[in-house]
Amino acid sequence: MRVLVCEARVPFTTGGAERHVDGLIDQLRRHGHVAEKVSIPFKWYPKDELLAQAAVWRLVDLSEFNSEPVDRVIATKFPTYFVRHPRKVTWLFHQYRAIYDLAGTRFSEFTHDERDVNLRRMLIDRDTEVLAESTRLFSNSRNTANRLQTYNGLTATPLYHPPPLAGRLMPGRFDDYVLSVGRLELTKRVDVIIRALARTDRTVRLVVAGGGSQRAPLEELARDLGVADRVRFAGEIDDASLVDLYAHALAVVFPPLDEDYGYITLEGFLARKPVITTTDAGGPLEFVEDGVNGFVVEPEVDAIAAAIARVAGDRAAAKRLGDRGFERASAITWDGVVERLVG
Repeated sequence: MRVLVCEARVPFTTGGAERHVDGLIDQLRRHGHVAEKVSIPFKWYPKDELLAQAAVWRLVDLSEFNSEPVDRVIATKFPTYFVRHPRKVTWLFHQYRAIYDLAGTRFSEFTHDERDVNLRRMLIDRDTEVLAESTRLFSNSRNTANRLQTYNGLTATPLYHPPPLAGRLMPGRFDDYVLSVGRLELTKRVDVIIRALARTDRTVRLVVAGGGSQRAPLEELARDLGVADRVRFAGEIDDASLVDLYAHALAVVFPPLDEDYGYITLEGFLARKPVITTTDAGGPLEFVEDGVNGFVVEPEVDAIAAAIARVAGDRAAAKRLGDRGFERASAITWDGVVERLVG
């Protein structure tokens, strides 16, 4: 089949969704399909720009090129699913959460004033309309599907996939650091990890892999708490360096707020490391079992600090947890995913 995968990308940034798209295209090609990416730059501010971004994708007709039909179009996240195609399939990574569950919180630019409420209502109604056009509607996790049902009244089938580094991750030593991976944005709550580190033994360090808008405030927080010498901000690193960090970590600490999927959980498990997450983390809770392959704690500094102390104080136990995590993550494969998307 001739398949186009739609991507909305913020220039100069790469996150989980972008890596997900690249992985899907690779798998489509491995399965014998002709697959390419359609990418349009995404800008979310000022708020009215969201309507313009949706309109841009709505203007795009991907039904045929060079007089040859495009057999499938796979939309992924807001606003790619506004695209027009008679056989549009949506594999929903996430919607624009600032207009949904995050509205009115410190994680969203949308308040409950009249103007914001009206704009949110308009965007949500349009989301519902264009997502319903999908000939098949999948999500990347049960958490994403539940949110879609709650706010849009639409049913999506969860379709899990391996993380980007699957096949390259390997176990290693249990050194003196815990690892945080991902975009440095407010919803990832890396600040909570740093605060927790300040309440653990000084022999424990933190490595933060990833870039984003919150790096400077997080570095300042580490200095203010007196732990700057124990926190290494690795920035956006290459895959080989990230594989090495996973291999030798004590544990992966991943406490996002209601994450859509959280492939970082699976990457930690594939490196045979326990994962520390929180009761409100969303997607990671579909994989992490408290005391079985990691720890699920309240989203509080002391609770995360206590979990870090547990893995630091008993490396044999940390290894047992990581081994169980590997069993869980290795069961998730690409088998059947491509067939369901293009079938």
